[in-house]
Amino acid sequence: MKKWLAALAAFLCAALVLTGCAEDAPPIPEGKLPVVASFYPIKEFAEAVGGDKVYVTTLIPDGVEPHDFQPAPKHLKGLLHARLFLINGLGMEPWAEEIVEAVGNPKLTLIDASQGIEPIPTGSRDRFDPHCWLSLSAAQTEVMNIAEAFAASDPPNADFYRRNAASYNGRLQSLLDEYRTKTAALPQRRLVTSHAAFAYLCRDLGLVQESVAPVFAAGEPSPQQLARLAALCRTWGVHTIFTEHLASPEIARTLSRETGASLATLSTLESKGHAASYIEGMQADLETLCAGLQ
Repeated sequence: MKKWLAALAAFLCAALVLTGCAEDAPPIPEGKLPVVASFYPIKEFAEAVGGDKVYVTTLIPDGVEPHDFQPAPKHLKGLLHARLFLINGLGMEPWAEEIVEAVGNPKLTLIDASQGIEPIPTGSRDRFDPHCWLSLSAAQTEVMNIAEAFAASDPPNADFYRRNAASYNGRLQSLLDEYRTKTAALPQRRLVTSHAAFAYLCRDLGLVQESVAPVFAAGEPSPQQLARLAALCRTWGVHTIFTEHLASPEIARTLSRETGASLATLSTLESKGHAASYIEGMQADLETLCAGLQ
C-alpha cells in the first residue's frame, strides 16, 4: 500500500509541474510562516495558535469527507511552498508521509498533532479511532503540539505561539468543565450513534458510545445487527438516536423507526459547516447531546 501511495504521489506531483499548477500556488504573505493543515479542525487550531504570524491553508477542501479523500494535483500546490504540514494523525491521513516525500520540498516538515494522545483501539488490528479532535482534552494536546512545531520553525515568535495556545486551551478546558458537570447529571449514559465517531468525546464525559457502524464502516449493517441494537435501545430506554453531518441519515432513521426514538444530529466538525468556530461547533454538539440524553 505504501509503495502504491508513493507512486501515486509522485505521479500527482509530476502532473503539477507538467500542467503548470505549481506556478499557480497562491502567494504567501510576506513574513508569515506558511502552513498546510490536513482539514478544518487542524486549520482552526493552527490559526488560533499562530494568529497573524502564520498563513494557513487546508489540503482537504471544506465539505469533503476526509475519510474518503484521495489527493489530486490541485490539492498539493500548497505543500510545494509550505514549511509545516499539520495532520491529525492516528490513521486519519494514511497518505501523508508518502505525499510529503514525493512533493520533494526540503523545507517541509510533517507534524502529527495527535502525538501524546492515548489512542482508542477500533478492534481492527493496528488501527485506532482517529476522531480525537472531538475530545476537548485531546484537542488541547493537539494545540500544544502545533504550538511547539511553530516555535521550532519560528523561534523569535515562540513565546507568542505558546501564549496563544495556553489562552485557547483555557477556553477548551472551560467548555469541558462546564459539560462534565452537565453530563454528570444526565439519566441516560449511552450515546447511540449511526457511526462510531464519538468515543473520545464519550471518554471525556464518562459516557458509553454504542453504534450501528464501526469507525471504519464498510457497506450497510445487516438486518440482524440493526435488530440487535434496536432491542438493546429498548432495554436501555434510549429515546434519541444520533446521526451526523456529512453522513447519510438512513441508518439512523431505520433504527429510529424500529425503536420509536427521535433523531438528533451531531457534527464531527470535519468541515466548518454552519458553526462560526470549532469551539461554537463543539458547544452546539454538547447542547444537542445533553438534550438527547435527558
